[in-house]
Amino acid sequence: MTSSLYDRLIADLDAAGAGYRLIDHAPEGRTELVSEMRGNEVSHAAKCLIVMVKIGKKEKRFVLAVVPGDAKLDLQAVKALYGGTYVAFADKERAEELAGSVSGTVLPFSYRPDLELVVDPALLAVPEIYFNAARLDRSMALCTKDYVLVAAPRTERIT
Repeated sequence: MTSSLYDRLIADLDAAGAGYRLIDHAPEGRTELVSEMRGNEVSHAAKCLIVMVKIGKKEKRFVLAVVPGDAKLDLQAVKALYGGTYVAFADKERAEELAGSVSGTVLPFSYRPDLELVVDPALLAVPEIYFNAARLDRSMALCTKDYVLVAAPRTERIT
């Protein structure tokens, strides 16, 4: 599952002519620790969180919320974006299923129609973003403008 997601990411970025670098490191998924290993500022790391928003009693949506690594996700802001009645982090099993990779390796890209990508604009203000590339032992430094081109995220203030 993870290796095919990694391969798809690389293929998509190469097809778009995106500028990126791969960074190998010891296995780590916690944003602060892996940022230190990569040598990037934590604020340049893409922290990827999967959130469930209930809309009324019968509908629920899943959101891949991407924020700077040093920021805290504002769950109420995500709830308001969708007119939700309830919001919570998705449980680990569901989050990993939606992401296609294990916790700590979630990409800031959604490859599923039932997982909407929303990125806080503060992350897009840096020239390069960093994230684990669907693996605990390999990260990517990706040119931010190329990220926006390939991922086509919804941009909303969610921190």
